[in-house]
Amino acid sequence: MSYRTGVISSLSDVGAPAWDALLAAQGEDNPFLSHAFLHALHESGSASAETGWQPQYLVLWDGDELAAAMPLYVKAHSYGEYVFDWAWAEAYHRNGIEYYPKLLSAIPFTPVTGSRLLARDDAARAALIELLQAQQDGAGMSSTHILYPPEAQAMRLHEAGFMLRSGVQFHWLNPGYTDFDQFLATLEHKKRKNIRAERRKVREAGVTMRQVRGGDATEADWRFFHRCYSNTYAEHRSSPYLNLDFFLRIGAAMPHNILLVVAEREGEPIASSLVLHTKDTLYGRYWGAVEHVPCLHFETAYYQPLEFCIANGIATFEGGAQGEHKMARGFLPTKTWSAHWLAHPSFADAVERFLERESGGIDAYIDELNERNPFRA
Repeated sequence: MSYRTGVISSLSDVGAPAWDALLAAQGEDNPFLSHAFLHALHESGSASAETGWQPQYLVLWDGDELAAAMPLYVKAHSYGEYVFDWAWAEAYHRNGIEYYPKLLSAIPFTPVTGSRLLARDDAARAALIELLQAQQDGAGMSSTHILYPPEAQAMRLHEAGFMLRSGVQFHWLNPGYTDFDQFLATLEHKKRKNIRAERRKVREAGVTMRQVRGGDATEADWRFFHRCYSNTYAEHRSSPYLNLDFFLRIGAAMPHNILLVVAEREGEPIASSLVLHTKDTLYGRYWGAVEHVPCLHFETAYYQPLEFCIANGIATFEGGAQGEHKMARGFLPTKTWSAHWLAHPSFADAVERFLERESGGIDAYIDELNERNPFRA
């Protein structure tokens, strides 16, 4: 089958109905891949050419139907990716070779697994990979990086000549708990005791919690959340990736996927967290506070979302990037994937050898983590 192919710099060129229909056709229920989320990133200027994220989405059309698509960016840096290639860029620099710009398929600032090869069927997916290979060969980029694809897509990319890299995240699984206490009862005694102590400290500090569904969130809620989010970056001497306009856009466009948790004391908000969710999965995203209260981070960003999962029958809570401390709160290690292609043969060989060694270390690390399972035997 022949497709009409293209490279687009704005999702306005596709439109929400066609894009979201493609997601539905391949059974993808991931809010970060929705037209609303991606378009908000671009239109708000959070992920744009000016910030080093130049959209170059690949699209395949079969007549008037969108048959396949790939979120793809020309990157001028490696910020906001969560699969770190700074050492590779430095090695290129030391040898007088340009590493940037590079091609990157990912959801900006979002370490969440989801389809990167969006396709209605296998034939369209194969054609999309061919288009990607033609694009990377013709554009003169140093490399192509596909972050957080599902394992099956990672293996498909490996067959097409990409090198694979693995990583670790921590996910919480809900077998059908009736309440938070039933979940606690499954943990080792020390873990259970520590969680109860952490929650008690927050209550004794006079803090109350409010869960705000996206449809009920006011502009004041979003402005306060953004203040908290920005404060977290300021405390780490960094600049926030996302602006208030982005959060207001997703709040308006996809309220059914959004939960804000607001911590208050004496009627005044002091902290907030944002999670996104579907009926099956909740994704921890951002948190921040305007004053310090011991253990408030855990209550706002973990325990309140866990209660929400239990109350709504949500099966999985993806806790985001890194963080062994999540295991003490019932999260377990899960392998993640990325795929990489480097144009320079010598560097490709060196990186492939590195990834082989790193992969063995990741597998051993996951085995070690599983030996420290926080649940009762």
